[in-house]
Amino acid sequence: MLPRLAIARCGGQISSTVPIPSLPPSTGVWVLRALWLALPLAAGPALGAALDGRSGGVRAVGSVLAWAVWVAVLVALLVPRATSLTAVRLGVPAGLLAVAWAAGPGSPDDDLVRAASAVLVAAAATAVVAAASVVDAFVNGSAYGTERRFALRSPPALLALAGLAWAAVVAGALTGPLLLAAGQWVGGGVAVVVGAGLVAGGGRALHGLSRRWLVFVPSGLVVHDPVARPDAVMAPTPLIKSLGPAPADTEALDLTLGAPGLALLMTTSETLPVTTRQRGRSLVTTSSAQIAFTPTRPSAVLAEAASRRIPLG
Repeated sequence: MLPRLAIARCGGQISSTVPIPSLPPSTGVWVLRALWLALPLAAGPALGAALDGRSGGVRAVGSVLAWAVWVAVLVALLVPRATSLTAVRLGVPAGLLAVAWAAGPGSPDDDLVRAASAVLVAAAATAVVAAASVVDAFVNGSAYGTERRFALRSPPALLALAGLAWAAVVAGALTGPLLLAAGQWVGGGVAVVVGAGLVAGGGRALHGLSRRWLVFVPSGLVVHDPVARPDAVMAPTPLIKSLGPAPADTEALDLTLGAPGLALLMTTSETLPVTTRQRGRSLVTTSSAQIAFTPTRPSAVLAEAASRRIPLG
C-alpha cells in the first residue's frame, strides 16, 4: 500500500511553518530579469579583480564561462518554459557562488560597497528564483492552449538531493575547462570526461523537478510527477466531487511525498488508479477516491478550480 498522510495538525488542516516568498508571476519574472541584467554591472569589477592574478589561460576561460552562463540564463529568462526553469535554477545560484568567491574575504577588489552590492544582487536573484509564483510562471509557459499548470512542492529530502545534483553539475562543468586552462592536461582531460557525465546525469535529475506540476486541462485535473510515478493521474471534471484543503487526519492516498505546506484533497465519485515508484524502483498500483497533493500555491489552485466550475470543499 502507498503511504498515507502523516503531517502535523495545524488548525485542523495540513499546514506549513516554512514561509515561501510570493510575487505575482509576471512581476516576479520581470524582477528576476532586471536583477540578472544588473549582475554584470554589479559583479563585473569584483570578478575581474579576482581573475587578474591568474594565468592568461585561466582568465580567458573564466571570463568565457562567466559570460556563457550569463547569456544562457538571460535567454532562459526571456523564454519561460519548464526547460528554462532548469537552466535558471542551475545558472542563477552559480552566479551567486561566483560572486561570493570573487567578493569574499581576501578579494583583491578593495571597494567593499561595490562588493557587497554585487553579492546582494546575486542573492536577491537567487531568492526570486525560489519564489513559488515565479516557478509557476515558468512551468505554465510550457502549457498548451487553455491548460494551466501549477508547480508541486518538493519534500526536504528531494531538495537535498537536488542540491547535490546542482553541485555535481556546476563542478562538472567548471573543473575540466579550468584545469586545462591552467595547463593540467591529464587531470583536465579526466575532469572533462567525468564532468560530462555529471552534467548529463545531474541536469536530467534537476529537470525532473522542473516537471512536477498540477495541470488543469479542458477535460479535468492532472497530477504530473515523473519523479514519483511513471504515469500522470487524470481526474475528469465530471468525477471530481470536491477540491479543498486536506484535513490532517485524512485517509487519502498521499501524493505529497512528504512535502511541507498546505495539502489539497481531491475527492472523486469513482476510484482512480495510481501507479507509484517504490524503493528498489518497483512499481505499485492502487486505487483511491481521495488523493492529496501539495502545490506551491494552493490558493491559486483553488481559484483556478473555481473558475473552471470544479466544486470546492
